[in-house]
Amino acid sequence: MSRIVVLGAGPMGLAAAQRAVRLGHQVDLIEADDKVGGMAGHFDFSGVSIERFYHFICKSDAPTFDLMAELGIADKMRWADTSMAYYTHGKVHRWGDPISLLRYPHLSLVEKFRTGLQMFLTTKARNFDSIEHLTSREWIESGSGKSVYDKLWKRLQQLKFYEFADHVSASWIATRIKRIGNSRKSIFQEQLGYIEGGSETLVEAIADDIRHGGGRIHLGAPAERVLVEDGRVRAVRAGGREFAADAVIATVPIPLVNQLVPDLSPALQEKYAAIRNIGVVCLLFKLRKSVTPHFWLNIVADDIEIPGLIEFSNLRPVGDTIVYVPYYMPVTQPKWAWTDQQFIDEAFGYIKRINPNITDADRIDARVGRLRYAQPICEPNFADKLPPIQTPIAGLQIADTCYYYPEDRGVAESIRLGRRMAESAVADSF
Repeated sequence: MSRIVVLGAGPMGLAAAQRAVRLGHQVDLIEADDKVGGMAGHFDFSGVSIERFYHFICKSDAPTFDLMAELGIADKMRWADTSMAYYTHGKVHRWGDPISLLRYPHLSLVEKFRTGLQMFLTTKARNFDSIEHLTSREWIESGSGKSVYDKLWKRLQQLKFYEFADHVSASWIATRIKRIGNSRKSIFQEQLGYIEGGSETLVEAIADDIRHGGGRIHLGAPAERVLVEDGRVRAVRAGGREFAADAVIATVPIPLVNQLVPDLSPALQEKYAAIRNIGVVCLLFKLRKSVTPHFWLNIVADDIEIPGLIEFSNLRPVGDTIVYVPYYMPVTQPKWAWTDQQFIDEAFGYIKRINPNITDADRIDARVGRLRYAQPICEPNFADKLPPIQTPIAGLQIADTCYYYPEDRGVAESIRLGRRMAESAVADSF
């Protein structure tokens, strides 16, 4: 039996700890927050248990389905017919299927053909090695055309990545398109999934399985330092305590690694420091009226400074209308320093513009969540930039969501990588 310490109780840390426990090892899962789940964790939003940050499931998310079956909660999986739209030129236009593309009024016939062909071929591609050297802008412009990039993509990229907008990997964008594009009931109908009770159902089931197997979960215990002796992990200091370890799996954000593991070589510390992240200010609104019938609304308007709305209640029924409004941005942006109320006032003003039937009286509640390290900047050939998960320090593995590349952040990828790290940690500890 090995002593394995897992840092971070988000989905990846939970999956790693659960797998290590199932393999018969002594596990301590350490989390700075007062509850498990990370970005998939829930909070009480005026009587509704809801994720802090929006999550959805696609039909290709096999690791999620496999783990749910293992935990005996496969019957909690639900599917819903969903749709996407664009808000531009003052109107909402459905998007994401051949009929919507043909009806879209702001593209020419040639632009529609090129766009449809590029998106279709993307959903059928086996991999994206051939475009790994390209930026998303270069790839979209080469396939759909510069005018399509300018009309559909440019504003979205600018409002998510700001000064990094022209440095985003084509493979990363293409993989996102493929995942969503293949989660369909038919060519005309998108279908996304959710878990009955939300992500908390899965998160708590994993935590319960860890505890039932003898694993220990320590909440409110920020990791302070990984202790190294003779080139091998010896323990972790967290929350004022010391946890002995034969192996350590760190799933904390990469920008925190150099402080947490000062014994890493300067060259390796430089590699971790070179991985850039942007933050997110994510608003939730509870409303009496629906904004649109769509789950995902992209926004392309020069005078609206958000890339979209996610009307989550159009996926998972929760009674009232629940809308997420994400403001992604580098934390160096002046807007990052805005108060919560400034964000709420601006975002709700945008909601009322998109649907003029919504008034101040329709707003029941609003909350604001912030993360400094929410989205890695994945440039072309990003995988070459990542240090190996297994570090030169024996018994120490390090990874966060940027290691899902070219996949985006998601619970399925968290489960896949977390379980793999647990299996590697067990093999390395002997």
